Amino acid sequence: MASSTIISRSMPFTTKKEINIPLSAPSPISLSKCKGRVPWKVVAVMAPAKSPRDPSTTGSVKVGMTMTEKIFARASERTQLVPGENVWVNVDVLMTHDVCGPGTIGIFKKEFGENAKVWDREKIVIIPDHYIFTSDERANRNVDILRDFCMEQNIKYFYDIKDLGNFRANPDYKGVCHIALAQEGHCRPGEVLLGTDSHTCNAGAFGQFATGIGNTDAGFVMGAGKLLLKVPPTLRFVLDGEMPNFLLAKDLILQIIGEITVSGATYKTMEFVGSTIESLSMEERMTLCNMVIEAGGKNGVVPADQTTFKYLEGKTSTSFEPVYSDGGARFQQEYKIDVSKLEPVVAKPHSPDNRALARECKDVKINRVYIGSCTGGKTEDFMAAAKVFLASGKKVKVPTFLVPATQKVWMDLYGLPVPGAGGKTCSQIFEEAGCDVPASPNCGACLGGPKDTYARMNEPQVCVSTTNRNFPGRMGHKDGQIYLASPYTAAASALTGFVTDPREFLQ
Repeated sequence: MASSTIISRSMPFTTKKEINIPLSAPSPISLSKCKGRVPWKVVAVMAPAKSPRDPSTTGSVKVGMTMTEKIFARASERTQLVPGENVWVNVDVLMTHDVCGPGTIGIFKKEFGENAKVWDREKIVIIPDHYIFTSDERANRNVDILRDFCMEQNIKYFYDIKDLGNFRANPDYKGVCHIALAQEGHCRPGEVLLGTDSHTCNAGAFGQFATGIGNTDAGFVMGAGKLLLKVPPTLRFVLDGEMPNFLLAKDLILQIIGEITVSGATYKTMEFVGSTIESLSMEERMTLCNMVIEAGGKNGVVPADQTTFKYLEGKTSTSFEPVYSDGGARFQQEYKIDVSKLEPVVAKPHSPDNRALARECKDVKINRVYIGSCTGGKTEDFMAAAKVFLASGKKVKVPTFLVPATQKVWMDLYGLPVPGAGGKTCSQIFEEAGCDVPASPNCGACLGGPKDTYARMNEPQVCVSTTNRNFPGRMGHKDGQIYLASPYTAAASALTGFVTDPREFLQ
C-alpha cells in the first residue's frame, strides 16, 4: 500500500526538580564521614547571603500541562502534575452496565458492607445494554440484579428495561451505554467519567477524561467516589486538511491505529487537534475517541468548542468548565496528518491495526454486513450508509444487519429525512436497498453474546462491520473473519458482496 501520510515528531520530556543556590553565597555545608551510627556529621553551617528578589519570581514555577493533566490536577486538588504520578482522583460520573454491574455491586457490598450506601446516588449511571434481547436466563438475571440494586440505593439514573418484546414500551430504556451517556447529558468538559467498559473513552470527545475500569475499581468508586490513578503521558495527533467526501472518522482512527499499532498508545492519552478535528461533528469525534482503546490508549480527548457546547444545550443543567492544553505542555510524541491525502481503509482480520486500503481488498468475498455498535451505530453512521445506498440505486447482495445504538437513533432512522433524498428517511432507503429491518437498540452482535443474539455470527463467515474489534470470536464464531470499516465502506461492500471502496458509489 502507499506510504503513510503520518509524520511523527518525537517530543521526549523529562521532569526535574530545580534547586536555586545564589552564586555569591559561600559553600554553606561542609560534610565529613564518621564511623558512628549517624553516617554524616554537620561540621559548620553558614547562612547564605540574602539577595533581594522580585516578589513575582518567588514561589513554585508552573510548568505547562496537557488537557488530561489539567483534568487530573483539578480532580485531585493539585496545582501541578506530571506523567507517572499516582494521585487520588475525585470521580464525577461512574457508569456500569448489565455485564459488569452485578460484579461491581458484589464487590461494593463485600468491601463496604451489605447495608452500605453508595457515595452519591446521582453520580452513578446504570445502563443495561449488552445482553438484552435474548432468552438467556443468566443474561436476564443480570438486569434483575441491577434493578434490585437501583431500587435499594434509589439510583437516580437507571435506564431500565422490563418489556423485552417491545423496547418502545420502556420509556427509560436507552440502549448502548456510551451513546446514551452522551445523549442524556452525562458527558461534560473538564470532568472525570469512569465506566466498567473499555470503550468508555468514547466520552473523551467532550473534552473530559473518560476511561474504562475493572469491577474491583468500580466497586471501590461506588463506595468512595474516588480512585487512585496514574497520570498518563500524552500523544498529540494534529489532523489538518479538508475531509474528502468519501472519508469518515472511522477511516481516520483506523489509519492512526494502523500506524502506531494496537500497543502504540499503551496507558497514554491520545489528544486530537487540528482543523479537521474542528470540522467534525460530535458523533464523528465520538467515533475517533471510542477506538483509542484499540491502540492501547488510556483515554482519548478532543478540546471542547462551540460544536461541543451546542450539542450539550438542553442536555445537562450541571455547570462545567472546559480545560485546554497549555502552550508549553509536554507531549511525548506528536503526529501530523494531512487528511486530504488519505483513502478509505479497513482493518483486516484479526486485529484493529491490520490496516489495508479498501481498494486493496476488492477481491475479498463477504457473507454479510453489520452496521451498529457504539462505534458505528449512531444516527450519522446510518445517514452515511443511506447516502451510499441512495447514490447507487441498487439492492444489497448480502444480508445487511442494522442495529441502532439507542432508542433515539432508532427513532431518527424512521423520522429524520436523509439530505438529498427527497424527504426519504433512512428506514425507507434501507428497505428499498433490501437491508434487514432495523433491530432493537442494543450492543447486538458486536461482542458475540448468547447464541440467539440478533445478527450473531454463528457460522465461520466473512463480515464487513462498523464495530470496533475483529479478534477471533469477537462477533460469535471463532473462525469468523471481520473487516472493520466505516459506514460508507460497509454500505458499499453490501452492494457488491466484496470489500469495496465507497468511492465506487460516491464519486
